[in-house]
Amino acid sequence: MSVTSSRRRRIGDRQVGPGQPVYVIGEIGINHNGELSNAIALIDAAKSAGMDAVKFQKRTPEICTPRDQWDIERDTPWGRMTYIEYRHRVEFGEEEYRAIDEYCRAQEIDWFASPWDVPSVEFLDQFNPPTHKIASASLTDDELLRAARASGRTVILSTGMSTPDQIRHAVEVLGSRNTVLLHANSTYPAPPEQLNLRVINTLMAEFPNVPVGYSGHEVGLQSTLAAVALGACVVERHITLDRAMWGSDQSASVEPEGMRRLVRDIRVLEAALGDGIKQVYPGELAAMKKLRRVGGSQDSAGPEQAA
Repeated sequence: MSVTSSRRRRIGDRQVGPGQPVYVIGEIGINHNGELSNAIALIDAAKSAGMDAVKFQKRTPEICTPRDQWDIERDTPWGRMTYIEYRHRVEFGEEEYRAIDEYCRAQEIDWFASPWDVPSVEFLDQFNPPTHKIASASLTDDELLRAARASGRTVILSTGMSTPDQIRHAVEVLGSRNTVLLHANSTYPAPPEQLNLRVINTLMAEFPNVPVGYSGHEVGLQSTLAAVALGACVVERHITLDRAMWGSDQSASVEPEGMRRLVRDIRVLEAALGDGIKQVYPGELAAMKKLRRVGGSQDSAGPEQAA
């Protein structure tokens, strides 16, 4: 098996990896603010933009919220409430996810989520998602990694806020054969000088049989496109209906017009990158005939000879 083929994974009915179209994920997360109507509108925006999937976050609040933070009160759009009440307010349950599952199937767009605890893996598995996504914050949670691996699904792992040793250990726990790595910086929003996009190439060299992509939390689209040029085969960006909406992730998210531009430019970039084989293209022949003063032995060569 070649390195290229061994660095491909299946997500739903799609192959992801070198030589395949970039798999573009719209990270809804909790930007729906606990409202199913917002989630549906974001699914519509992602589908209209040409994204391949939308992603949510699934937590069991009592497990994922430190006990000493439960009773801390905070102001929210729904009034003043404790933090544990807020976590429940923005958390979707079975009813909402069943509606999301039905809607995404009808719209023919993949959906999945980042489980933050083992019961959430079990909860999500009932919907037969194409993959599980492990957030950077959970990279060191071996119990969660083992539960995701036991599901038998491809696991997408973000690597923000993590050391090389921690990433190596997580890949060992997950197993390299069903893992996709995403380079990330977990600052929201991430400043350009800290994105360090060349880590994409570092991860490719360190894990030659693992597909590598990029999860971006920066403002703007340029660096995400640069990640694709560096070889990222999966791209994830947070998406929102309006960056001015309430919520900690909104400001580093991409609005509907930005989603459309991102997917459009990724597809143009894919076409422009080509296959790396130098050749004389048919469109160049007229220019060659008109502008080249001195002929050469390769002037009439086809792609095989001119390579």
